[in-house]
Amino acid sequence: MSAHFKRFREFLNSERNYSEHTVRAYMTDLLEFSGFLKEKGFSPASDNFDYFSVDEITIRAYLGWLYARKNSKASVSRKLASIRTFFEFLLREGIIKKNSAKLVPTPRGEKRLPALLTVDEVFILLDREYINNALGSRDKAMLELLYSSGLRVSELVGINLSDINLTDSLVKVLGKGGKERIVPFGSKALDAVKLYISKRKELKPSGDFLFANSRGGRITSRSVARIVKRYVSMSKIPKSVSPHVLRHAFATHLLGSGADLRAIQEMLGHRSLSTTQRYTHTSIEKIMEIYDKTHPRA
Repeated sequence: MSAHFKRFREFLNSERNYSEHTVRAYMTDLLEFSGFLKEKGFSPASDNFDYFSVDEITIRAYLGWLYARKNSKASVSRKLASIRTFFEFLLREGIIKKNSAKLVPTPRGEKRLPALLTVDEVFILLDREYINNALGSRDKAMLELLYSSGLRVSELVGINLSDINLTDSLVKVLGKGGKERIVPFGSKALDAVKLYISKRKELKPSGDFLFANSRGGRITSRSVARIVKRYVSMSKIPKSVSPHVLRHAFATHLLGSGADLRAIQEMLGHRSLSTTQRYTHTSIEKIMEIYDKTHPRA
């Protein structure tokens, strides 16, 4: 790996404060791009490699190379975004004079929203029987918080005991880019978290993190995803559900009940209102579906 790549990794870790998973994805994309450049006669592994020689045409050729290998539009868009960020870093470091990747348009494609859980399906999932022990109460608390506060799974697993305010039903989380925010949660989540905390010591946690795994370490995002899928399957809900689907349900159900879009934006931790506005499309579709089914002259 070249010195440029190593410094870029440090930049993502220290300045962008990205998660280990995100940094790994960026570096994987760049190593693949590096392999393509090598095929084309460049020497990207060299510390003295002139990235200014990688122009817009070369990057467009790389996108074509990706499509030829059956990459989806979403995958190609993500890889292009990784290259843009890397070139922006090189520009900041004075290694190049312009970001050629910015001249390449992002492939147009549909923004797919995750599966939508209805309110009834969420109730089926959360009101089911959970085993009355530390692990069962932990699972219940995690699912309640995901839906009650619309947290990202990375935010959920990052919560420490000191971040939870049980008096005011608030939780402090660390979002994307290291941005902190405080999010409210409801009475059902409060009851679930209190019950779990009363049993938490049974897991012999090795730190002050809120959610521990069966070995006493901090639970991981991957484990939470597996737990969500298991309970969805046990609840006989015929949908593919991830922790993000509960976040999506949080936003959509609030919006459907008349919540202000900007308030939802704040709770979700979205930088741009346009990101939050994606949820309005689902709500409008749902409204039209109800109208078509119920209005006498629809």
